Amino acid sequence: MIWIIGHFLAICIGLSLGLIGGGGSILAVPILIYVMKIGAKEAITMSLFIVGSVSLIGAIPHWMQGNLNWRVAGTFAPAAMLGAYLGARIAAFDFITETFQLICFAVIMVLASVLMIRKGKPPVKNQDSEPENDSHQEGHSQWWAIPLEGLGVGILTGFVGVGGGFAIIPALVLLGGIPMKEAIGTSLIIIAFKSMTGFAGYLDQVELDWALMISFTIAASFGTIAGAYLTRLIDAKSLQKGFGYFVLAVGIFVLIQR
Repeated sequence: MIWIIGHFLAICIGLSLGLIGGGGSILAVPILIYVMKIGAKEAITMSLFIVGSVSLIGAIPHWMQGNLNWRVAGTFAPAAMLGAYLGARIAAFDFITETFQLICFAVIMVLASVLMIRKGKPPVKNQDSEPENDSHQEGHSQWWAIPLEGLGVGILTGFVGVGGGFAIIPALVLLGGIPMKEAIGTSLIIIAFKSMTGFAGYLDQVELDWALMISFTIAASFGTIAGAYLTRLIDAKSLQKGFGYFVLAVGIFVLIQR
């Protein structure tokens, strides 16, 4: 029964990634720890593999719909990949305990939930409703800040396993000057690349349940493909506020458990 519940929740991880371009790791780590009873460091490592693989798969339908900006991804991803590897290596220090990592994870969940609940109005103005302004937005975008944001988000990814879609998407919209749907698709390919380097940084620190990790990845992949196509029918922005409240509740739960 626990196996079934866990894999149903893995589908929800994929739906989150496909619909709003983030939230996968925020769901994956607590599910692996509290439902599947995996250790914290192992759960963080497994979530990087699961979310990275699923994000790569989920990026395909977004790419086919034309919602993937490779130029912006190429600006953001290299710094994020470096940061993710560095974050994973920082986690190897003896004084970094699993409890400390989970507290940091929960705090980031709370901060992410606040961003999800509050954000909305500035990005909406840049959506597809005014495509003629896209080139103007990109011309005045703050490209120099994108790699800095990528490095910071990457370090968070490697250290606590958070994919960072909640931070990547606003950066792509506000700094990169691209529409929201394009930012969601682009964030998935960035999450995929940096999750893989973060995962590589943990390989010598943990022993992994590869069978569970792969089965979770397959289940979540179905969810993310469905979510990516549902973006044609559902306004992702309308989901973020409700998802933000859910993330807030889970973050508080993790803090109480610690």
